[in-house]
Amino acid sequence: MSLKRKAIALVSGGLDSMLAVKVVQEQGIEVEGVNFYTGFCVEGHTHAIRKKDAKKEKRNNALWVAETLGIKLHIEDISEEYKDIVINPKHGYGQNLNPCLDCKVFMVNQAQLMLNRARDLADDGGFDFIITGEVIGQRPKSQRKETMPLIARESGATDRLLRPLCAKNLPPTLPELEGWVNRDELHDFSGRNRKPQMELAAKYGLDEYAQPAGGCCFLTDKSYSDKLSDLWQARGERRYELDDIMLLKVGRHLRPKENFKMIISREEGENRFLEGYRKAFTHLVCTSHPGPLTLIDGDPSEDDLKLAARISTRFSKAREATEATVEIHYKGGVVKPLNIKPMSANDVKPEWHI
Repeated sequence: MSLKRKAIALVSGGLDSMLAVKVVQEQGIEVEGVNFYTGFCVEGHTHAIRKKDAKKEKRNNALWVAETLGIKLHIEDISEEYKDIVINPKHGYGQNLNPCLDCKVFMVNQAQLMLNRARDLADDGGFDFIITGEVIGQRPKSQRKETMPLIARESGATDRLLRPLCAKNLPPTLPELEGWVNRDELHDFSGRNRKPQMELAAKYGLDEYAQPAGGCCFLTDKSYSDKLSDLWQARGERRYELDDIMLLKVGRHLRPKENFKMIISREEGENRFLEGYRKAFTHLVCTSHPGPLTLIDGDPSEDDLKLAARISTRFSKAREATEATVEIHYKGGVVKPLNIKPMSANDVKPEWHI
């Protein structure tokens, strides 16, 4: 009897990684998946908070892929180790603050480490190779023909890294040369056209998969990247904690002055979310009219807080009133009521919006 081979697959939850697993499964290879949590994943955050996203499906797509394909999924929290990738990417950023090439190298390397310690994860001796759903030409930074060998080399996976969807466009890997997989049954997809993947999914009877929407990482989003850049500039250094990057995903962010920023909820769901951070921030609550919760990040003066109170009422039911009452809740627990005149729309400067 020939030895049954086993692979570990990077499973993002998207169609490409799902198909990569399925293609290899069809050749009798046992596959387990790994999903890495960086803190920047789009899923499970704003869709679960905002009312406007209420109709969007709230599922973890990586778990859904694993259940659909019948594979075991390892979820690894790499958010702390990942910081250096975001802050100091060796190969630079993409269009925004997305370190896609370094990210791919890092994640394949993590999978390689799993392969090396696989005896702790598998009963029959571990994994033989790594699978990714990469397609040449699909991503301008990380999925180019010249970067594919770089990822394999710098991650340490070398010829044990198999890309089933574009393997025929690349030199044969160890699984192909050893006959663990049949190269003829792999694919030669390339470019940004996803029609071949969709046709393959239909062939396998796979539907309800996550639709591509510019990636699953907030760092590919310009608005989010601008907020992270502003955070770094305000602190005078590139650093962040998990709470920082969670808060960047929620609310309206305004910086009226260099020394402080306002995070203003846009709806009831965000209000509830930001309430969890009240004790960590000085915050504002309009008590005379319904309005948003506003967190103050930075080192504001008393005059700055008065300005912030006026700005916050602009986004409340007090916007047309001649006077409103706003409570300043200081971090130490002291509460100070303030009667102010709400700011007019014309006085809210566009450059304040981050």
